[in-house]
Amino acid sequence: MNKEKLDSAAGAEVYSDKTLRIYDLLVLQFSNTFLWRCSARKGLEFFNLNVSANHLDVGVGSGYFLEHGRFPEHTRLMLMDLNPTCLSYAKARCVVESVSCQQVDVLEPIAWAEDKFDSINLGYLLHCLPGTMKQKHLVFENLKPLLHDGGVLFGSTILGEGQKPNWPARKLMGFYNSKGIFSNKHDNLEDLRSNLERSFRDVTIDVVGEVAQFRARA
Repeated sequence: MNKEKLDSAAGAEVYSDKTLRIYDLLVLQFSNTFLWRCSARKGLEFFNLNVSANHLDVGVGSGYFLEHGRFPEHTRLMLMDLNPTCLSYAKARCVVESVSCQQVDVLEPIAWAEDKFDSINLGYLLHCLPGTMKQKHLVFENLKPLLHDGGVLFGSTILGEGQKPNWPARKLMGFYNSKGIFSNKHDNLEDLRSNLERSFRDVTIDVVGEVAQFRARA
């Protein structure tokens, strides 16, 4: 694997307060439905099936799922993101009363002395991270120590290879990749599965449109 340090900044910096205010409409409602062909409703159903009362959310975006998700009573919730604007914006939307935040680059080892989690969500994070899908296995290696044995890591990512996106989806994906917002041009199902199986067991992946919804157990 290429040992060159991967820079996550480009994929994170695009999420300003102004961008986050239109994120739900532009991304979750329009792009998810008509371009990536995996609606926000399907994403929310997947989230609700896997979230636990002891949950870590990584790459929080606008906080849509943190506002609309079904959390168990007395949930312990932590948010983790490289972008502090995303953290504060998402925290303000959380339906869970007690929420903590950490600004973290998940491509770097995470110093962790707190209690572990029963579920970790990577919501639309992987396709925004730099490097190839093979290089992105660092995310799974770095997060696994934060998960209890038997805990579940789940998430969704937009695949850039091996699918048949429509013309507008291809054009938008190409534009995002040219700007460093996405880095998924060669992300494919086989490499994603290999990454997950390298660190976890009971791996399942369902492809909906251009989106891979994955789940694995520690």
